[in-house]
Amino acid sequence: MDHQTEPGTIFGAHIPFVTFCGIEAIDVRAGRTHLRLALRPEHANNLGIAHGGVICTLLDVALGTAARLNAGRPVVTLDMQTRFLSPGRGVLLAEGRVTRAGRSVIFCEAEIRDAAGALVASATGLLKPVAERPTAA
Repeated sequence: MDHQTEPGTIFGAHIPFVTFCGIEAIDVRAGRTHLRLALRPEHANNLGIAHGGVICTLLDVALGTAARLNAGRPVVTLDMQTRFLSPGRGVLLAEGRVTRAGRSVIFCEAEIRDAAGALVASATGLLKPVAERPTAA
């Protein structure tokens, strides 16, 4: 399967919120999706570090891209458990991978590291493949 990313998509999926956040698809290697987010001032909390919401969004996208590429169709997140480990600053790199895939649910893991390689956050998630939505005519 070709995983090349078209402009404005994340591994072929058009997700407006992800584009709005500035999350970029980097690569898929060995079944792992790799994403990048260059933090902007609007991603910060009152302490000047990455807001927990942007960290959760990046983790969710990492989980979701891994699950979607595994399933070959869209997925929705049923559950996500997040661990915040250190402040997010600068450029954040995320990786998502499938740990087990069944017919109706997919278990995934994701982590975010800063540019120096320090672990910022990690998550586990349970995702469900769903049918494509028909496009409006």
